[in-house]
Amino acid sequence: MLTGIHAAFIGGDARQLEVIKKFIELDASVTLIGFDTLESNFNGAIKRPLSPDFLLDVDALILPIIGSDDSGKVESIFCSKPIQLKDEHFAALPAHCCLYAGIARSFLKEAVARHGLSLRELMDRDDVAIYNSIPTVEGALMVAIQNTDFTIHSSTSLVLGLGRVGISMARALHALGAHVRVGARSSADLARIFEMGLTPFHIDDLAEHANHADLIFNTIPHPIITAQVIANMQHHALILDLASKPGGTDFRYAEKRGIKAILAPSLPGIVAPKTAGQIIANTLSQLVFDQAGNRRDRDGSEG
Repeated sequence: MLTGIHAAFIGGDARQLEVIKKFIELDASVTLIGFDTLESNFNGAIKRPLSPDFLLDVDALILPIIGSDDSGKVESIFCSKPIQLKDEHFAALPAHCCLYAGIARSFLKEAVARHGLSLRELMDRDDVAIYNSIPTVEGALMVAIQNTDFTIHSSTSLVLGLGRVGISMARALHALGAHVRVGARSSADLARIFEMGLTPFHIDDLAEHANHADLIFNTIPHPIITAQVIANMQHHALILDLASKPGGTDFRYAEKRGIKAILAPSLPGIVAPKTAGQIIANTLSQLVFDQAGNRRDRDGSEG
């Protein structure tokens, strides 16, 4: 139970609704900031504007999966006005408050460090990222099918990166009968790709393999599908970039060449917000519970 915990939610998408439900069920005191256009009301939750006055006794500040941008702007599909985090908001939070987000950009990390607060990034956790890869892969397959006129079966499909999403993506494509090639850098990853029954290649050789690709699924959040890679790709090929914004694709050059390239981060929140939200809710509620327990133990030992 989260009795006695004050959790404030700032912005988010439909996934956040599942987290809010979970916290209310666990008896937390819940404040919603940036939910003014939300039609359904949560019994046990109070809607507030973003003001330092409402942050003074917050134990857990919960941001969307994408946290904030580099200027402190927080996205919310339930808010009619922009949500802008400022230094005064961080200054109002109590010292024991912990902030939670899926990923944190430099603005959030620097603000937390400046005010001596704690920050937890959920997507750094293997369990959350692996569970989250399931709706990500399902969404990626849906987008690929909607944007091609050929089957995934028998296609030459490239997966770039062998992280949590890359592994799940490669396995799903292989199960659907695609000829799967996976690009990685480390010798251990290349060995694992071979062990999985797939075709490994070093990421430095991407241009050579991209020439034969029907589908490319990128999970690497760095410039990887460059103009040089795109230059000789087949015109019917589809690039689906699953990396966080701005992705790893030269979208300008892809458009110039007539290659369809789609940036598709946060697919779980689009195709399966209920499932994705429940994944986050289960982990996040446990983290907040543990945080409260550690604080009680610390306060008790100091007393």
